[in-house]
Parts: sequence; C-alpha cells; structure tokens
Amino acid sequence: MSTVNQAGDRLKVALCTREYPPEVYGGAGVHVEYLAKELSKHVALTVHCQGADRPTAVAHQPWDRLENDNPALQTISTGLSMVAAMGDVDLVHSHTWYANMAGHLTSLLYGIPHVLTVHSLEPLRPWKAEQLGGGYALSSWCERDAVENAAAVIAVSNGMKADVLSTYPSVNPDKVRVIHNGIDAQQYAPDPDTEVLERCGVDPHRPNVVFVGRITRQKGVPVLLRAAAQLDPEVQLVLCAGQPDTPELALEVTDLVNNLRATRSGVIWIEGMLDRHEVIQLLSHATAFVCPSLYEPLGIVNLEAMACGTAVVASNVGGIPEVVADGETGLLVQPDEPQALADALNTLARDPQRAEAMGYAGRQRAISEFDWTSIASQTATLYHEVANSAVKPVDG
Repeated sequence: MSTVNQAGDRLKVALCTREYPPEVYGGAGVHVEYLAKELSKHVALTVHCQGADRPTAVAHQPWDRLENDNPALQTISTGLSMVAAMGDVDLVHSHTWYANMAGHLTSLLYGIPHVLTVHSLEPLRPWKAEQLGGGYALSSWCERDAVENAAAVIAVSNGMKADVLSTYPSVNPDKVRVIHNGIDAQQYAPDPDTEVLERCGVDPHRPNVVFVGRITRQKGVPVLLRAAAQLDPEVQLVLCAGQPDTPELALEVTDLVNNLRATRSGVIWIEGMLDRHEVIQLLSHATAFVCPSLYEPLGIVNLEAMACGTAVVASNVGGIPEVVADGETGLLVQPDEPQALADALNTLARDPQRAEAMGYAGRQRAISEFDWTSIASQTATLYHEVANSAVKPVDG
C-alpha cells in the first residue's frame, strides 16, 4: 500500500545520499540503490546525490571555489545545494554524514520531518582523522546535530541502535527504529562460470578466501594480511580492495602484500573496481568470504557473500552477528586477532564440505530474513508514522 500525505496524495519523499549508481563504492551506496528501487512503489520518491549528472537522480556538486579545500567543506557545500532543491517534499530521508546535514537543514528550513539512516558513527571511526584532518571535527558535528534533531533514526542493526544511544545519550530511544540492510537474492546468486577467476589469475582447483572492500582502517585489511601469513600454503588470498584512505595506509598495505608474495603463491590483489557480475562470480567460487572489520554496523557485503552461497568468516563486532550465524552460516572471531582469523579460515579450507554446507545455509538465511521488499515496506511505514505525527508550523 502506498504511503499518503494529509491531502491524500502519495507522500513526496526526498532521499539524499552521497552515493548513487553508477557512483557506488560502499555498503551505504548499495543500500540506497536497492532501497530506492523498492521505495518508489510506496512513495513519490526523488533521489538527491553527489557527483556527476545522471538521469536517475538529481546530482549536486561542491562549490568550485572550494575545490582545493578540505573535503568536508566540499561536502557541506554540496549539502547546501541539496537543501535548496528539496523544498517541495513532505519528508526528507538522509544517509551517512555526507548527506545528514542536508537533511537536517531541509527540515529546519521547510518545516518537514527528517528521517536519518545511521550506517556508521563518526565518533566510532577515529581513524578518519588521518583522512580528513580537521574535517573530521566537521563531519562529526554534522552527524551529531542531525542525529540528535531527526524525527526518526533508522539503525541498520540492533548493535547500531545500541551505539547510537550510547554515543548520543540525548536521543530518545523511542525514535530509533531497527531496519536491517537487505539483499537482492535473485541478483546475488551462485554463478557456476569461471571466466572471471581465470582472467584474475585465481586457480579454481585450490581453496581461496576473498575479501571485497575499501582499504580503510575500519575494514581491517592489515589484520587480514597479517593473518594470511598463517594460512595453509595451498590457500589463495584474493583481495578486491582499492581506494585507500591515505597514502600511508596504501604504503602499509602494499608492503604487507609484497612480503606475503615473497613467501607464498596465490596472493592476488585486484585494485581496480570490479563490476557486480565479476564480484558475484568471485564470491560464488570462494571457499570463504572474509570480513576482518574492526567496526561494522552491519556489513552488507556479508549478505552478498551469503546470497552467493559462500561461508563467511568475520569479526564478532557491531551488527555482524545479526547477519552471520556463528557455526551455521560461518565463523565469527574476535577483531584484530590475526591468528584467530587465520585459524578460522584454515578450518574451512581443510573441510570444504562444512564450508559448502555453511554457504547453503547462508543463502537460505539471506533469502528468508533480508529481503528488500520487506525492508522498504518497514521504511514506508515509518514515513507514515512520522508524517502523521509531524506538526506543521503555522504561518502568521
């Protein structure tokens, strides 16, 4: 059923985000892509994003005069452009700090409710100071003001909700709603072909573990590379990893990869962006997908691996235990413990039948519990509740 406003029309919603296809580099961008597709069945939806012009969304760019300044300033200027363009909607829904301030200011300027989805929290990612410098203080300020003043906050996991309430104790727990990330299990499905493996140099006859993600402290790539030194010799490591946060982190990861390659074969680092088909095929043929994150509110990439029928070895942090059932769809280990990570990966590499059974169970779990149709319906229901409870300012 469609969500309607007080006039009986379909509720007009502006979804504001940094990432939107074709410019998607992280889990939040994937979330917005699939959520928007399903939400458009419930509300009159317009997506406002950042980056190059595209036919599927209203794109906004930073001010030219800030092109050589701190990235956080550029983001804030882009947000102001969004605010100017969102005056004709009933509700605004923002994703990540990159768009949260736009949602908050839109709410203040036009007197409409702001719903905010929390995919992570800036105070829990202190390593971002390496990337943004003083801009990290600005990103933290943008997030804090938006979260504390939003009409409703969507947390992508129960772990994320707990983090919101402990980080921002002034937030009323009643306005924080848990709505998980989802997966399109028709698109993310086991792919029997192997041409991508062969092109990337992955031997389909040897066990392999796959990582997909950005090179950032949060994702624990150095932890994985230290663990890889303890993997059984026949196990291949496939790193689909790019976009390092800082030159220093890029150098650290490069040194670790080079040291590994000096001692073992089967270390494959794919630095360029892969398309979805390529990622799906690599995941489908992995003995295990590995997620060594130090901080992860949910980890949508774990759902992608599970939907491809692959066992997951992941850190027992944040919302990951709500996705990966330990001992059933994968194995959970404590974060930042390379030896424990290596032991879990070796366990599955030595027992391919167990890994296969976990992969099968993971796909069934992804299908039954993380469907985007249900997630969009829950989100539209929240819109309805917020819109009906909002009090419009009286002119005069």
